[in-house]
Amino acid sequence: MTDPSPARPRTIADVAARAGVSLATVSRVMNGNPSVDEALAEKVRAAAEELNYSASPLARSLVLGKTNTIAVVVPDLSNPTFHGVLRGLSRAAGRDGYHILIADSAESIAEERILAVETRRRCDGIVLCAPRMAEADLNPLLTELRPVVLVNREAGSSSTPVVAADYRAGLSELLDLLYGYGHRSLVYLAGPPQSASNAHRLEAVREFLHDHPDTAVEVLPCGVNFAEGSEVAERVLSSSATGVLAFNDLVAMGLMSALGKRGIRVPGQVSVVGFDDIPFARYMTPPLTTASVPVTELGEQAWHRIWDLLNDRAPGHAISFRPRIESRGSAGPVR
Repeated sequence: MTDPSPARPRTIADVAARAGVSLATVSRVMNGNPSVDEALAEKVRAAAEELNYSASPLARSLVLGKTNTIAVVVPDLSNPTFHGVLRGLSRAAGRDGYHILIADSAESIAEERILAVETRRRCDGIVLCAPRMAEADLNPLLTELRPVVLVNREAGSSSTPVVAADYRAGLSELLDLLYGYGHRSLVYLAGPPQSASNAHRLEAVREFLHDHPDTAVEVLPCGVNFAEGSEVAERVLSSSATGVLAFNDLVAMGLMSALGKRGIRVPGQVSVVGFDDIPFARYMTPPLTTASVPVTELGEQAWHRIWDLLNDRAPGHAISFRPRIESRGSAGPVR
């Protein structure tokens, strides 16, 4: 038998010819189908090894009906918080032989649904990370996207696994921290109105005001990034608040930068706290007080649940991580 030319890549046909079997038999062996007689399977594997042949991932996906890829849709890829979730998810997925396809909706609700549907067609499952769409739109979409896991958003039904952080508890503790420092006039810089985690933070504000009638908390619409935090500085100063709670660390950093340019001392004149504990938070001047969310573990737990779904197993229970308060230099007593 004449060997195929070494100048070209080996194909499944070359392996079939070397082993003296059909293309279908080689395909079944390469994809781990146990129906092939072991002696014949060994012959095929030996031929493949002699020819240095390995099956194309694309060909394998067509044969097996799966891509070994899952999609992740995030609302804002520029936010380091989502980097942490993706890191945990992709590392855990990689250990099980899976890859991650990432889509960024750029805080667009309309784009979010389109991205979810389109990416789901190209993969075996999907993780929606903090989706912004309304409940009425999300619930029917979850049925269409299955298998699907939600991160930082409640599902309309128990059939969709959820992993989340307890944002209400985290903001409650930050409010208590500022109250303990003597602050009685506060501002909350709110995130996107469509954000579920923002709604949980607002619940914490309402509960705090109910329990602390001696304190005022003004809610100012803001956003999610550094620029939006910087832009709201004048409104914060005109409020006469002595303490500010930002939707996230990026907003807090933007505010602190703008306050510094105006000669306002933090925390000497205004205390500022963030949320998430992104990697830069501790290196601010002063270091940022914040609520630390275990984002890498959120990603890992999201993978474990979609891996269960992909293997027709009941997924783990819904899980909620309580943030840990990192008390640093940006918050202190009223002076």
